[in-house]
Amino acid sequence: MQVQPRVEKVRLERAIEASQGHLLARQSAAGYWWAELESNVTMTAEVVLLHKIWGTDGERALTKAAAYLLGEQRAHGGWELFYGDGGDLSTSIEAYMGLKLLGLSAAHPALVRAREFIVSRGGISRSRIFTKIHLALIGCYDWRGIPSLPPWAMLLPAGLPVSIYELSSWARGSTVPLLVVFDRKPVFATDPAITLDELYAEGRAEARFELPRHPDDWFANLFVDLDRVFKLSESLGAVPWREEGVRAAERWVIERQEASGDWGGIIPAMLNSLLALRCLGYDACDPVVRRGMVAVDRFVIETESTYRVQPCVSPVWDTALTMRALVDAGCAPDHPALVRAGEWILTQQILDYGDWSIKNTAGPPGGWAFEFVNRYYPDVDDTAVVVMALEAVRLPDEVAKRQAMVRAERWVASMQCREGGWAAFDIDNDAHWLNSLPYADLKAMIDPNTADVTARVLEMYGRTALTIDPQSRRRALDYLRRVQEPEGCWFGRWGVNYIYGTSGVIAALVPFAPEERAAIERAAAWLVQCQNPDGGWGETCRSYDDRSLMGQGPSTASQTAWALIGLIEAAHVTRMPARSAIDRGIAYLLSTQKSDGSWDEAHFTGTGFPGHFYLKYHLYQQHFPLTALGRYRRSFG
Repeated sequence: MQVQPRVEKVRLERAIEASQGHLLARQSAAGYWWAELESNVTMTAEVVLLHKIWGTDGERALTKAAAYLLGEQRAHGGWELFYGDGGDLSTSIEAYMGLKLLGLSAAHPALVRAREFIVSRGGISRSRIFTKIHLALIGCYDWRGIPSLPPWAMLLPAGLPVSIYELSSWARGSTVPLLVVFDRKPVFATDPAITLDELYAEGRAEARFELPRHPDDWFANLFVDLDRVFKLSESLGAVPWREEGVRAAERWVIERQEASGDWGGIIPAMLNSLLALRCLGYDACDPVVRRGMVAVDRFVIETESTYRVQPCVSPVWDTALTMRALVDAGCAPDHPALVRAGEWILTQQILDYGDWSIKNTAGPPGGWAFEFVNRYYPDVDDTAVVVMALEAVRLPDEVAKRQAMVRAERWVASMQCREGGWAAFDIDNDAHWLNSLPYADLKAMIDPNTADVTARVLEMYGRTALTIDPQSRRRALDYLRRVQEPEGCWFGRWGVNYIYGTSGVIAALVPFAPEERAAIERAAAWLVQCQNPDGGWGETCRSYDDRSLMGQGPSTASQTAWALIGLIEAAHVTRMPARSAIDRGIAYLLSTQKSDGSWDEAHFTGTGFPGHFYLKYHLYQQHFPLTALGRYRRSFG
């Protein structure tokens, strides 16, 4: 009985060493860490469509995309929104479209199985709006069934309830170019030309191309009726300020293109911007278009046999979290790898005014973005993590580091929302009615403050020498108290789901506000009761749609690490009997680590849009377990 703790300690040390070695070996020569950001197959299918519309498909190895799409098809015939979801209708329709554009016949066995799956789920008529938009571009759906977006919306000044700046940053970057596309309602020829009539469950001839009404939502139906008015004005040629709005949208798109060609750092904004330029008659050789196409290419992962597209790239996020993990696990603050990473990350600070400054007129710039290039859209979550990562390392120029941290803190402080919390990209971006628009079936039109981002900001203050204004502190803590769930957990907007949110809030409250002991104890107790029999933790993406599934799902390395981080932090201020749960969680991580120091994880644990779009960060399963192991060793020896 006396030997086991020493054996386990040796095993822990070896696991930490192996994990550190694995991560250090993955660092780029420039100093950053960056791994794949995986989503579903629609990104690839939509890029195939884009190149077919522009006629630029011959310049890229798109034939490999067919191999990728076929490889992602599941036994039931469909394609998934997230791992193990049983298949998703809209995702499957877009994959099917992509394969036909790449030359596969409807008689191909894979497409026969896909068609059976799609029709059994209701077919094209039951798909989401954004899928129908892509089909309408090539005549496979009728524009009559697409919501109208009048271009004069571009002319509404900021400050009005319907200004484009009331949209979330990602919705804004994707919607402004669509004002042009929806006005022009193009039907592009492709090679090969395709039809998708076979995917209408009721038959194409019987399809009703109209916006669905909502039996229990009179407010949403009001917008459906308003859409009819817009369509009537379009048919009569009586759309006011039509061309003025289109030209304003064109200018907005051109102004927001980065020198690297990117728009907003996300594929939807990039694809829609290129589609808008196509509608406006731009040539494929135009410098704006060529830069945009090259930017899309940078999101591609091409192997010997496959071609797939990421929805975004995450080098700043990956780097900052990996830096924190390595320090937590015992790397010296001036380790050469951490110095290189810190110096690289300093070069990424954004000192320009972006869209956030439209509503936040007092804040100075100083944030960080998620991607390599995204001057208009730094985000609070990234910035807070970067500041904590910089605090933990020692750089040759500590003065420059401290100045960067102070600039960042001032920007973050200015971004606090009126409800007391922080959102990701904007301040007071909370016009919930926008999610009732017919166009908004992803329910992602706004960027309100959330518990997980608010917690990250408070953790930044608690783990650095930066000082928060007392009134801001009180408002933030009041907000977190209000949004704690009855079960004791917190919602996770940007990670799946309540395990992510709960861990983040505990990690913020313990160093920053240990007087919140009662809330911390309730949260820790909830985490303990969610532990799986194998010692790990997991939560399905379905918990966003079904609260009875909160904290439930197969164990994963990243979610186990999140729960452990929360419980280890909670152990500093509570007396609840969580040590046995922590030990079992650590044992799970040790038993599932591979010989090279890494962990495998099939499930998606990142969130894009709750209920509609999920992500798999390929470094989450590496650096979060290392953080948990390092903090366990530091706390319990």
